[in-house]
Amino acid sequence: MPLDPDLLTVLACPVDHGQLHVFDDENCIYNPRLHRRYTIREGIAVMLVDESELVSDAEHERLAARIAKGEGRATGPAR
Repeated sequence: MPLDPDLLTVLACPVDHGQLHVFDDENCIYNPRLHRRYTIREGIAVMLVDESELVSDAEHERLAARIAKGEGRATGPAR
């Protein structure tokens, strides 16, 4: 279930308060600056740092490539 588009306008990383990238097809939200992935469960973003996951360098490269291709949705104000 995709996240509410209104939520995406204000959603930010709880650690560095920066923009995130949402991958609905993987049920995750990713912060490429910190290599940190947050889970989406039943359409709810779990933005607890203790429940997030640090990804490997290989996984970061995969997700960064998806971001570079314009896949996923960026959070924050419309750019």
